[in-house]
Amino acid sequence: MNIPDFSAMTLEWPWALLCLPLPLIARWLLPKAEQQQALLYVPFFDQAKKASEAAPQGWQGSQRFSPLLLWIIWILLVIAASRPIWLGDPIKNPHSGRDLMLAVDISRSMETMDLTWGQTYATRLQVVKGVVSDFVSRRRSDRLGLILFADHAYVQSPLTFDRETLKQLLLEAQIGFAGRNTAIGEAIGVGIKRLKNRPEHNRVLILLTDGANTAGEVSPRKAADLAKTAGIKVYAIGMGAERIERQTLFGTRYDNPSKDLDEDTLKYIAETTGGRYFRAKSTADLDAIYRELDTLEPVDVEAPMYRPKHQWFFWPLGIAWGLSLLLAFMAPVRSGRFA
Repeated sequence: MNIPDFSAMTLEWPWALLCLPLPLIARWLLPKAEQQQALLYVPFFDQAKKASEAAPQGWQGSQRFSPLLLWIIWILLVIAASRPIWLGDPIKNPHSGRDLMLAVDISRSMETMDLTWGQTYATRLQVVKGVVSDFVSRRRSDRLGLILFADHAYVQSPLTFDRETLKQLLLEAQIGFAGRNTAIGEAIGVGIKRLKNRPEHNRVLILLTDGANTAGEVSPRKAADLAKTAGIKVYAIGMGAERIERQTLFGTRYDNPSKDLDEDTLKYIAETTGGRYFRAKSTADLDAIYRELDTLEPVDVEAPMYRPKHQWFFWPLGIAWGLSLLLAFMAPVRSGRFA
């Protein structure tokens, strides 16, 4: 049988124990109550008195224990008021040295099938979902949030330790949820709003897009200046292949599906905020970028410990309640009149 570790027991409000001598103090200081005239007459008192006298002597003799029960009840109530708690075994508390917001482009151009996933071609968004999901799984001690943007930017998931839910929300994202264009500046603005009140030096926004800013009221460069003022570091990722083959009636034609990518602006955003710009021309490039981000923004190894608290006040409170019921049944019939 396991012996309880009583050293793990403690009181949250130990000062409540100062109330223990209050009944004695009240008895010594307060004057004795004067006898009051009865307010209610019980006509069947004689029968009740006879029944009481006919009760077993053991029951009647137990009334001598009433003062002791009253004291026990009072002590239990004071102990319950002091909030006894049992400290559980130490547990590592999820702790983040980084607050990471992931801003993902879901504009129409993300439908382009110029990257491979496995052995087949896939849309850019499908590739992003796979690579970013793996990245999220590796950030075990970070708070992560998700911003999706097209015509407008919106928070799909606030900062959270719940990586599984965030991944599910990312996988459910579809082209057209937020329009067809690309509001890069607005995405940065939403990230600023979510990160500006987080601890300093922990604010990181990872922005992924395949195009140029074509929507929104805030320009990307102006948003980058605001991010710098707010102490937010932005890592910008421009994705999309530079060459793709297309079969036409006149033979094979080579196109650049990333001709609309505004690399100059993305570089400005990264340099202004103290981050870096990355160019992902393939799925392997994109995966390597997110793995490099793991080294640039490392996950904290040490996590603070805490001991869960289990409340025990209901035990003395429940016992006091049970003894109060017992005392009520033991109360002798003292008078046929009740004041």
